[in-house]
Amino acid sequence: MVRLTVDLIANSRKHFKKKRGLSFLHYLKTLTHLYFSNKNIEEIGDLSMCRNLTVLYLYNNHLTNICSLDFASNLTHLYLQNNNITHMDNLSNLQSLSKLYLGGNRIAMVEGLEELRSLKELHLENQKLEPGEQLLFDSRTLLALADSLCVLNINNNNIEDIKELSVLKELQHFSAARNKLLFIEELEGVLELWPQLLALDLGGNPVCKTPKYRDRLIPVCKRLETLDGREINELTRQFLINWKASKEAKERRNNDQILAWPLAAHPTTNDFDVGQGPHPGHVYRPANMQGWEPLQPPESSVPLYQSRHLTLFH
Repeated sequence: MVRLTVDLIANSRKHFKKKRGLSFLHYLKTLTHLYFSNKNIEEIGDLSMCRNLTVLYLYNNHLTNICSLDFASNLTHLYLQNNNITHMDNLSNLQSLSKLYLGGNRIAMVEGLEELRSLKELHLENQKLEPGEQLLFDSRTLLALADSLCVLNINNNNIEDIKELSVLKELQHFSAARNKLLFIEELEGVLELWPQLLALDLGGNPVCKTPKYRDRLIPVCKRLETLDGREINELTRQFLINWKASKEAKERRNNDQILAWPLAAHPTTNDFDVGQGPHPGHVYRPANMQGWEPLQPPESSVPLYQSRHLTLFH
C-alpha cells in the first residue's frame, strides 16, 4: 500500500531538495503546495507538520476515503478527482477551503460540508454510481453553502430534478449536463431564484428538446452570458425579455376576461332556475343535458283550468 507521508515527501525529487542550512522539518513547516497526483496513493498518512499547506493535489490515485486532514486549517484548494472515494467525510476542519474537486469518484450523497462556509467551488461530475442510482444532496449541506457557493458542477450523475438546489442563491456557474432533467417549468422556477447566474450548461438533458428551450430560459436569467456553451447576444436577450413580458401581459388580460365574463353574461339571482340565462324568466335544464330548451307556455291562449271547465259542462 502506498501512503502519503512525510517520508514519501522527503524521497520525492519534485519536493524536498537538501539545501545548506535548511532542515527537512523547516521545509515541511513552510510547504504550501503538495503535488502527488498519479502516484498510486491509497491512503493519506500523518502530514500534521505541513501546517501551512494551502493546495493539495491528489487526483488520479486510489484513495477510498478522506482522512488525516484535520491539521490543514489553511488549505484552500483540494484536488481529489478520479479516486475511489465513497463518502465525503472528515472535511469539517477545512474551514478555509474555497475549491473542492471530487469528480470521478463513487460518491452518492453530497454531505458533510456544513462547516465549509468559505467554499466557493464544488466539482462533483461523473460519479461512478450503481445502476439506477443518482447523486443526492443533504439539505443541511445545501443550506450551509447557500451564501458562499458560486460554482457547482454535477455533470453526468443521473440527476432527475434540481428543485432542492434552489437555495444556492449565489451561484454564478452551474453545470448539470448529461443528466435526466426533463421539465422546463421546474428549471424556470429554480433559475428565477439564481439572480447571479452567468453560465449555465444543461446540454445532453431531455429538457433541451423542449420547443423554444433557449427562448424560455434566457429571459429567466437576466445576467446569463452563456447557455450550453453558446454566448447570448444582448440584443437577443432583450428581445426575449420583451417577448416574455408581452406574452405574460396578454395571458393576464385573457384570464381577467375569462373571470369577468360569467358575471356580465349571466347575472346571478337567488333562484337557481330563473334569471341565469340570456332570457330571464325562462327555466333551463342543467347545462350538461343534451338538447336543453326553455319551457314554453301552451300554444292555446285559453287558460288550462278554463279548458277543463268547458269540457265538463259541454
